[in-house]
Amino acid sequence: MKVIFMGTPDFAVPSLEMLIKEKHDILGVFTQPDRPKGRGNKLTMPPVKEKAKEHDLQVYQPKSLKNKETIEIIKSLNPDVIVVVAYGQLLTKEILNIPALGCINVHASLLPKYRGAGPIQWAVINGEKKTGITTMYMEEGLDTGDMIYKKEIEIGEMETAAELHNRLAIIGGSVLKETLRDIQSGKAPRERQNHEESTYAPRLTKDIGCIQWHKTADEIHNLIRGTIPWPVAYTNYLGETMKIWRSGIERCKNDSQPGTIIDVTKDKIFVATGKDLLVVDELQFSGGKRLKVKDFLVGNTIEKNTVLGL
Repeated sequence: MKVIFMGTPDFAVPSLEMLIKEKHDILGVFTQPDRPKGRGNKLTMPPVKEKAKEHDLQVYQPKSLKNKETIEIIKSLNPDVIVVVAYGQLLTKEILNIPALGCINVHASLLPKYRGAGPIQWAVINGEKKTGITTMYMEEGLDTGDMIYKKEIEIGEMETAAELHNRLAIIGGSVLKETLRDIQSGKAPRERQNHEESTYAPRLTKDIGCIQWHKTADEIHNLIRGTIPWPVAYTNYLGETMKIWRSGIERCKNDSQPGTIIDVTKDKIFVATGKDLLVVDELQFSGGKRLKVKDFLVGNTIEKNTVLGL
């Protein structure tokens, strides 16, 4: 099929690779403008642009899809379908009506749950046991279109949002392959979403990573997993910011004030919570490296009975 692809981050790359491998006629790749990145604020290409340039595909980077020039470019390309994967801009009604077979979105949740920009992170933070990929026909609402296919997977108890992201990105490409095949043959199903069951997953902000120690160890453990790689869950230790990268849970009754460091062994830190103990396995202090607790404790100390978060 003649396809316009719209996507920006790493998550979208496997879907673009699938289109290339399946020899679809990729008329153009739309992605966000290059942005300053890192300490040096060096102008950096989005991952989708890098992949597109590897294959000599035509790249467009409009600041907005609403300007007339961009709309005319899309019309002139005359696509059969527009594929959107984590692009970062909403499509206007005018653009949605351009392709003969519609605009197709690959979304990283089991819709109608977790509409929005942060479905992977919030599924982990909320302790969901399963998630997946949904392909859908796009409409003007945010992730409200009719569903085509779903692929459900289980979320591991120790799996981070970063790890889940990488798994779902690859699955997204395979579900998109099946979706486009059946759209082309006219066999693709179409199922309306139950809007009453919808939930919203906004983009994460830095303050979401602040650990509230009165919550249960399960809730805190899920927050830690769900905020990797950004913003990473954090707390205060004697006036310093301590990020927690890896954790576990020890089931036991404890009457200490939540946030109290109960014990420090050679490779773990045990912290009281609202229920059970959080076991810290990997941490990072401001200006320092991310380290396993056993490596950090070589040359550093963590004081027992200190209350975190104060």
